[in-house]
Amino acid sequence: MDYDVIVIGSGPGGYVAAIRASQLGLKTAIVEKESLGGICLNWGCIPTKALLKSAQVFEYLNHSADYGIKINGAGEVDFAAVVKRSRNVADGMSKGVQFLMKKNKIDVLVGFGKLKSKGVVEVKAADGTAKTYNGKHIILATGGRSRELPNLKQDGKKVIGYRQAMVLPQQPKSMIVVGSGAIGIEFAYFYNSIGTKVTVVEYLDNIVPLEDEDVSKSLARILKKQGINIMTGSNVESVDTSGELCKVSVKTATGTETLEAEIVLSAVGIATNLEGIGLEENGVKTDRGKVLVDDFYRTNVEGVYAIGDIVKGQALAHVASAEGIICVEKIAGQNPHPLDYNNIPGCTYCSPEVASVGYTEKAAKEAGYEIKVGKFPFSASGKASAAGAKDGFVKVIFDAKYGEFLGAHMLGYNVTEMIAEVVTARKLEATGHEIIKSVHPHPTMSEAVMEAAAEAYGECIHL
Repeated sequence: MDYDVIVIGSGPGGYVAAIRASQLGLKTAIVEKESLGGICLNWGCIPTKALLKSAQVFEYLNHSADYGIKINGAGEVDFAAVVKRSRNVADGMSKGVQFLMKKNKIDVLVGFGKLKSKGVVEVKAADGTAKTYNGKHIILATGGRSRELPNLKQDGKKVIGYRQAMVLPQQPKSMIVVGSGAIGIEFAYFYNSIGTKVTVVEYLDNIVPLEDEDVSKSLARILKKQGINIMTGSNVESVDTSGELCKVSVKTATGTETLEAEIVLSAVGIATNLEGIGLEENGVKTDRGKVLVDDFYRTNVEGVYAIGDIVKGQALAHVASAEGIICVEKIAGQNPHPLDYNNIPGCTYCSPEVASVGYTEKAAKEAGYEIKVGKFPFSASGKASAAGAKDGFVKVIFDAKYGEFLGAHMLGYNVTEMIAEVVTARKLEATGHEIIKSVHPHPTMSEAVMEAAAEAYGECIHL
């Protein structure tokens, strides 16, 4: 079979690239060895949000009296049913991608895809049989997996990665989460909410270390109040899994402690899936586990492209999707703009949520900007008070000279739905005063963006 485009990998980078290619009139195939939708739909973004929703519902039940609702008897977590719901949500999304492949007349080639030679892809089925396909343009979108540290080897039972954390056979009584990025914090919040004793161990000085320091410190205080034990500036040196409980040796600023837990979750980032896909044999250049590409995702080998977690930039589903669209539009002869990696929103779906885009306060100063900073707490928001969600704030950063919207950092209820306003504003080069003069609906959480902008310029009404 001959194709204009063959995509290897069907995650949010791959399947989106395939659909856009088909829309642009290119004959397209996609290769997938497991389930359509990749890690994001099957073992990442989507099923974790389903787990987190169950935790949120459980918290509502436990705090229903705060809203004037009396419930007879205590709520109880059916862990197996929570996991089953999460898997059903994931399966439904994967079936949705199957439908989109049929709708867009994209051939799905089931098996492990490998770049065989110039313009040729080999697809090896589970039974070992292999077929080759010709493609003028081959897009590598093979994604990533849970990264393993030498001193934190995963056995899939006691020391696990995110994938096993979603389908544990029973709820553990205790868990140590190593790493406090989005994945680590989301699982820490989920398991703590349903009654597991959780400790988070973070090597750096702040949790969610990529976030603005104000957000990191405030979130740490809130999570500690929720009952999560947080150890920053700490490093796991070894794990002994020989006994009933894991014995975890943790080096801290004051010495070494031994912690015990049923489960250790390694959430120390991702490793890229570059092995066995034909890069070396075909001379595709890589550097430190990433495929080297230009602004339109072309590798050094003509006709071969790479997108998503395996290239530069943030390892996020929405980044992979955007890269896939840009890559394919360039292939089709259009003139897309390169992706602005400094205008990518990041979200963490614990409770309260975290959302951010652009420069942190520290990064803006280091970049040489003279800045104006505004901060509006949700404790002053009418909607937040009514919702019983007064934790957190919106923090905005502007260039003092021109009013450029440098960054925004949010901690609070539903802020992951609010951050897109700032992404759009920054894309359109809106200034601080244009945000202030854009009338926001009342009462809403989103008013806090306008109020924070006004606070930066000394015009805030409700503080």
